[in-house]
Amino acid sequence: MHVLILGGTSEARRLAELLHGTPGLTLTNSLAGRVASPRLPPGEVRIGGFGGVEGLTAWLGEHRVDALIDATHPFAGTISFHAARAAATAHVPLLALRRPGWVPVAGDDWHEAASLEEAAELLPALGRRVFLTTGRMGLAAFAGLDELWFLVRSVDAPEAPHPAHMEVLLDRGPFTLDGERELLRRHRVDAVVTKDSGGAATAPKLAAAREAGLPVVVVRRPPVPEDVPVVAGPEEAARWIEELRRTFPTAG
Repeated sequence: MHVLILGGTSEARRLAELLHGTPGLTLTNSLAGRVASPRLPPGEVRIGGFGGVEGLTAWLGEHRVDALIDATHPFAGTISFHAARAAATAHVPLLALRRPGWVPVAGDDWHEAASLEEAAELLPALGRRVFLTTGRMGLAAFAGLDELWFLVRSVDAPEAPHPAHMEVLLDRGPFTLDGERELLRRHRVDAVVTKDSGGAATAPKLAAAREAGLPVVVVRRPPVPEDVPVVAGPEEAARWIEELRRTFPTAG
């Protein structure tokens, strides 16, 4: 049985760890290649795109993939829709692995936005020194806010277009509450922008913002493609594969 994991997340790596070495199972991990030095999971790894829906459909057939797991970032919407269409065309079972989103608690001052562009529209009324944690790919949405200063945190250095007034902090989670408190204090941050990525690795910024009474603009995640089953954790995804394997008694 050949399993293809569309990965790049901690959940994808954990799933690969659970599946790696399973007798009769061939595991391939696919990474988009947007991070210069990704954390590689166990098993075979391919890096780069497939060439859209047609390319992924062809890859599934050529490599005789029996199961496809979309464990990409919750905001990697394009590849998720490509995966849904390719899996349907190639008649390959598909499962989406999505960590749960964050939920506001008492004391939070959240302002939801449907997109990065909408988040940028909200900012001028909320603060002047912004901690921007949406990654390096979407900075163009904030490039026109010349009256604001941004602290941009990302794994790799961003490219133009980007805000005129910004400081870049290259770092990778997990982050600590004490560290986030100090970061907000040292840079005199008065507003935070984040995607609803979910997970514990980057959640401390939300607690630090809550303690400081700061507004947080939260960009809502795109929906999972219709009719694609979803699980919240790697263990559930591994059980799905195990159940599917029972229909492949001679797979090897």
